[in-house]
Amino acid sequence: MKWALMRLLMRTLGRTSRGIRIGYRHGFDSGTMLDYVYVNKAHGWPLDRIYLDSVGWRAIRARRDLLREIIRDEVSARAGKALILDVAAGPGRYLQDVAKEQPEVEVVCRDLAEDGLRLGRRLAAERGLANVRYERGDAFDPEPLGSPADIIVVSGLYELILDDETIKKSLARLRDLLAPDGVLIFTTQTRHPQLEFIANVLPNRDGRLWVMKCRAAEQLHTWAKTAGYGDVVSRREKIGLFTVTTATP
Repeated sequence: MKWALMRLLMRTLGRTSRGIRIGYRHGFDSGTMLDYVYVNKAHGWPLDRIYLDSVGWRAIRARRDLLREIIRDEVSARAGKALILDVAAGPGRYLQDVAKEQPEVEVVCRDLAEDGLRLGRRLAAERGLANVRYERGDAFDPEPLGSPADIIVVSGLYELILDDETIKKSLARLRDLLAPDGVLIFTTQTRHPQLEFIANVLPNRDGRLWVMKCRAAEQLHTWAKTAGYGDVVSRREKIGLFTVTTATP
């Protein structure tokens, strides 16, 4: 009864928030939803500001900031030249930031959601970015690029996968797409105080309830090393729900 009432309130009163409307249209886990969270500009009723200030979305923005910092460092270590692949990028706004700063970088954003890809293409065109391209692609069955990637990014994906074996296989598959001196950068959700609410109230991009699985960063370290990565290091964003890990072959 509690969750049924919460679902009713979210679908009625909640729709006064533009962010919540986006969540119901595209899925609360979608790239389009995350892009709205990244922009962090409330519209309309005060509920939208409350929604954007929830702990999960604040952590998502902190994760984005840390992820962008790490990518910048990796690009700088390669003298500003790098081929970057994000296998589940959505619109990829933070990757566009890097591409804007480093015009010699080439960024490939892949996703299965066409709405996120369309939004990313539009944003890239508005910003005059010729070094960012968008492709439809399956993160768990990635097609090789024309040449090995220097940096591969997996952000906000693994917590959506409940089956551990799928993630283990993904880590191994992505290693095969990396250059010898490349780096895989992935995120891990280690905890979330609203996990039960999300799993019982909010729909994902497939229209089903959004169920996530939290894992310890150390568990992903073990899987990465088993998949053939040698140096695996994690940093935690300032809110404390996510880690960002770099893994090199």
